[in-house]
Amino acid sequence: MKKNASTYLLTISGLLLLGIGLYLIKTLVDPQGILRALPYVCVGLGCGIFGHGMGELISLKAMKGHPDLEKQLKIDKNDERNIAIANRAKAKAYDMMLFVFGALMLSFALMEVDLTLILLLVFSYLFIAGYGIYYRIKYDKEM
Repeated sequence: MKKNASTYLLTISGLLLLGIGLYLIKTLVDPQGILRALPYVCVGLGCGIFGHGMGELISLKAMKGHPDLEKQLKIDKNDERNIAIANRAKAKAYDMMLFVFGALMLSFALMEVDLTLILLLVFSYLFIAGYGIYYRIKYDKEM
């Protein structure tokens, strides 16, 4: 029941954020500063939160009369093979992301984009690479 209530709350909060964002888009005549982006952030977050909540609600309704199917989905979700496949896919995505970030930083630098944008990309790139190195060392010590 707790999961059901939190799902309804999530869906309602997503709709509320979406409504606030649409209201701000329509009513603000000449937005300045943060108000130029805030309505669109509210719309984006509202749509995402609403979609997640509605997906959970639909999933709960579909599983309501089928406990055997719910048990099978839980087993599939916690299956070691499926977890290994998901982790391998994440590792491949991480490897690809490092090359894509590197190429993006290089192309932004060659296009002479603002230095703050390039530095933000560089710091995020180094943070992700450092995070990967930290966990690589941690897991090497454990195993």
